[in-house]
Amino acid sequence: MLKSDVPKEILDNNPFEEMEAICIKNGKILCNRCGQITNKNQGYLPNNNYYCPKCIILGRMSTLQKLVYLPNMKEKFTLPNEVLTWKGNLSKYQQKCSQELQTAIEKRQRFLLWAVTGAGKTEMLFKPLERGIKAGLRIAIASPRVDVCNELFPRIDAAFKHVSKILLHGRTDVKYEYTQIVVCTTHQLLNFKAAFDILIIDEVDSFPYVNDNGLKFAAQKAIKDNGALIYLTATPSHELSQQIKRNQLITSYLPLRFHQNPLPEIKLLFSNNWWQEISEKKQLNRKVIKILKQWVQSENQFLIFVPHVSMLEAVFQVIQENLPANIKGQTVHAQDPLRIEKVQMMRDKEIRYLITTTILERGVTFPKIDLIVLGADNEVFSISSLVQIAGRVGRSLDRPKGDVYFMCDNYTKTVHKAKQQIIFLNRKAKKMLANE
Repeated sequence: MLKSDVPKEILDNNPFEEMEAICIKNGKILCNRCGQITNKNQGYLPNNNYYCPKCIILGRMSTLQKLVYLPNMKEKFTLPNEVLTWKGNLSKYQQKCSQELQTAIEKRQRFLLWAVTGAGKTEMLFKPLERGIKAGLRIAIASPRVDVCNELFPRIDAAFKHVSKILLHGRTDVKYEYTQIVVCTTHQLLNFKAAFDILIIDEVDSFPYVNDNGLKFAAQKAIKDNGALIYLTATPSHELSQQIKRNQLITSYLPLRFHQNPLPEIKLLFSNNWWQEISEKKQLNRKVIKILKQWVQSENQFLIFVPHVSMLEAVFQVIQENLPANIKGQTVHAQDPLRIEKVQMMRDKEIRYLITTTILERGVTFPKIDLIVLGADNEVFSISSLVQIAGRVGRSLDRPKGDVYFMCDNYTKTVHKAKQQIIFLNRKAKKMLANE
């Protein structure tokens, strides 16, 4: 990471190496943080200096700066008397996946845990991580999504109460410390080099990681040469699927949720133009009104997904007009300055609903919820994002079922494939249970 970001006491007590943040070679800018190459004219600064435009979201990296690398930290981790403080139990299917994961870590392999939403992927990590912690290994658990990290960190903290840990992402305001466990966004991996014995990437198929070569470079750079790289997902990308077919990636597969109930299946609703009704007529589709009123009577929370940020306020206004005044809700999107606070309000049940974009498609858990996707046929929704959205429902043992509605103007191939994928996964789960 940048030398200026490393606490002075760490630099004073440990040997470190410096490197140029930016190198200029053959008329190109080479960034040593994100590994990407840019033409010189795209990152020019005064006085013949240059910066990397590819990773500027993390702060400008220029030829005026140095990166520092600490290859051999003197500090050793203190092993607490009790490492794993989680007292739950895994099903026999979860135990099998957990054991395969542990073997992959011990052999320092690249491994994919492919499990449906709500399968209990986090809990399956606990035993393998306990072994790693006892062996003195350093661990990072990264996700492309801030909301996933915010939900994951308290669970890791509760499961390993006495192990040093830190949460890092662009919205945290914490001083960096050298800890045994790091929970962070994949962007934060750009700040590390050969730092981790175990790197776990949750929701590996999610934006922006899935299409960002700089983040993939960061993951490879952050792990030690003999480190284990673990991927977690419910919806593998095309790239991961191809690696599975070529036997380039060891895979453990679980099509069953932790409570052994099926995934809620998608119910389709059709309109003539739902958005025009809202934007021009200030009216909400009658089918949607009926559904929302049923949910209000059930006293459960609900999520409403829309394709674009620009739609949020108009949808919010018409919903407010059709629900009782005491039913409170909020809108939330990726650039919302109160994003974290609003999601927490939902968790604390201070509000009954959130109207949101794809930022809440994965990695967040609200027990006992229902949901509707307005404009599920919009091109912004991929097959995997629709499956992930549907997977927000039925994640609680107390209420393993719930409503998933997709409102469409057209029955697209994407919507059809998402619907069929959930049906297929439920058949696989049913078959697994039948073979007991």
